[in-house]
Amino acid sequence: MVVALCAILVAGGCARTPPEAALREAVAAMEAAIDARDARAFVRHLDHEFIGPGGMDRDGARRTAALYFLQHTNIGLVPGPLSIDLHDTRAQVSFTAAVTGGNSRLLPERGQVYEVRSGWRLRDDEWRMTSIEWTPKLR
Repeated sequence: MVVALCAILVAGGCARTPPEAALREAVAAMEAAIDARDARAFVRHLDHEFIGPGGMDRDGARRTAALYFLQHTNIGLVPGPLSIDLHDTRAQVSFTAAVTGGNSRLLPERGQVYEVRSGWRLRDDEWRMTSIEWTPKLR
């Protein structure tokens, strides 16, 4: 009886994270990398075939993130609820995000709210972002 219970617990511990939960974890890890101002950790979640605005590739995304981190002492990112549309090994994740930046300790000097759409692919049991686009919501 004890052996059967241990086998069930071990098998349950080996279960894969459901796709939606894994995508939420990947987005949260990217947010944590931004909070930590770590461009390399941010880029680890981008697919090798990543394409961003203006044809930006994976290395361009890393350089852009590093530049923003150098330009702004304080960067804030507050994402809204995620909307996830799964299709087998591909997904689209959409959300609204408030982004702030600046060098002041008290108030951010810049801010914008964006509507964000990102494409994802499951590769080697990890969700990787393949594309992203954002549209400013405030004029």
